[in-house]
Amino acid sequence: MKMLIIYTHPNHNSLNYEFLQRVIKGSSENPTITDVQVLDLYEEGFNPILVFNEEKRRRDMYRAPDLEQYRNQISWADKIVFVYPIWWGRPPAMLLGYIDQLFSANFAYKDQGGLLPEGLLKGKSVVCVSTMKGPTHYPMFYLNNAHQMLMKKALLKYVGIKKVKFFEFGNMESPKGKQKEKLEKVYLYFKKIKN
Repeated sequence: MKMLIIYTHPNHNSLNYEFLQRVIKGSSENPTITDVQVLDLYEEGFNPILVFNEEKRRRDMYRAPDLEQYRNQISWADKIVFVYPIWWGRPPAMLLGYIDQLFSANFAYKDQGGLLPEGLLKGKSVVCVSTMKGPTHYPMFYLNNAHQMLMKKALLKYVGIKKVKFFEFGNMESPKGKQKEKLEKVYLYFKKIKN
């Protein structure tokens, strides 16, 4: 299994970075994971800003040369892992900008004139590892699970990805947040995961 990890946090001294390290460590000890690539969007200097004009049309995004390396990574991967914080009930703007540009028509999906398009990323799976300051169940009870609905139904299902796993950890700024146990849970998951 080939795995692409997309890390989205501006601080390498953050708890999110520790989760990234646990994903990498667990994956390196898993014999079913044959290759891992890490894309750190902030370190990469990824430009999340969409630009559409006469030279750069939305309908041509699937072949934009400046995004080719990122399209190749997505095409290559069997499993995509997103590691990010939840800010204001949603992923960081940097990650959303990546999604806006990479999950484009004629690369991630194809319009067929019907109600739903054909997802072109079928067969891939996704794991989302996210942290938040608020309580663990805050998104479910107060935001109608908007974050998971956004990622799973509005995005991933739309592009053909049906297998999605969430690790959504709350209370991460609290001394009682059980950070070590949660880091260990993620490490063990990636150490043992089969597909």
